[in-house]
Amino acid sequence: MGPGRREDRAVAPVAQWIEQSPSKRLAAGSNPAGGATHRRTTAPIAFRIAAEGLACNLMRVAVTGSHGLIGTALIAALESDHHEVVRLARGTGEAGSSTWDLAARRIDRVAFEGVNAVVHLAGAGIADHRWTAAHKRDVLDSRVVATTLLAETIATLDRPPTVLASGSAIGFYGDRGDEILDETTGAGSGFLADVVAQWEASTAAAERGSVRVVHLRTGIVLSTKGGALKKQLLPFKLGAGGRFGTGRQFQSWISLADEVRAIRFVIDNAAMRGPVNLTAPNPVTNAEFTKALGAAVHRPTVLPTPLFAVKALFSAEMVQEMLLASARVVPRQLLSHGFDFLQPDLSTALRSILDTHA
Repeated sequence: MGPGRREDRAVAPVAQWIEQSPSKRLAAGSNPAGGATHRRTTAPIAFRIAAEGLACNLMRVAVTGSHGLIGTALIAALESDHHEVVRLARGTGEAGSSTWDLAARRIDRVAFEGVNAVVHLAGAGIADHRWTAAHKRDVLDSRVVATTLLAETIATLDRPPTVLASGSAIGFYGDRGDEILDETTGAGSGFLADVVAQWEASTAAAERGSVRVVHLRTGIVLSTKGGALKKQLLPFKLGAGGRFGTGRQFQSWISLADEVRAIRFVIDNAAMRGPVNLTAPNPVTNAEFTKALGAAVHRPTVLPTPLFAVKALFSAEMVQEMLLASARVVPRQLLSHGFDFLQPDLSTALRSILDTHA
């Protein structure tokens, strides 16, 4: 079922990139895998995503977080290629869904019968509320408790799924300035780094049960349908968009189309396990992102965003970790296994996303 493979491209640029030092791999503005890696056809993205699934074996995939931005897009892509999707929903089940109850530590085991893969995307929205002690506890528990329950259930099945692709985030790395971060980089510090470390550790039962586990360390997912870009569009269209702070902090992003394709790629690739960075190969500074988004909507971006109001609404801690922290992340695992990004650079990605309302 695996889209994203680069069958007709030389692997030499990727091998050379891996052997080089980090400073050489990402010299300012460079393409870490070389020009051949990201040579693309002119076929529309929607057509290419659909076409990539035509020759794939059909699978039965269980998905949590099915109503979220990523889950909704993933399910649509899977079902368009005729894969069977089992939706796992918390609370009262809806038509076509199975249920789980975190408070009672109960999950519908029948949902996993004959499942080939589980994609676990559920978790309380990190930026949905002010970072009170209660919300931070919900952010942690909704990930750690849920993932532990899921992993323990999978481990006890007579026929467990082949792979568990479990949600994670590049918040694992913390605030690292200009340092280039790949999957071999250790954990950073701060609330988000602590949450992600515990989140990833919660899959241990499944790994002990011989299930291949992949941690989907996702960056900023760009889409007009949700997430950070949707929130930024209105002020930018009004000419009120601006950088956060100095604008020198790095932002590691990925288009929603490539996010979905990357998840399917790691499910299909038996050689991939452990942390996998789901980010585009060209991270940008916040100032560069601001300039590119302003250009995409044809508006100026002269003044910085006033942070005092954001801090008052969401807390200074959240602003520091989510808006001002710097994470220069590269997708070493995806590139080394031959994944081909449809949208590797920000300007073309933004134009495509805004043109298609993706």
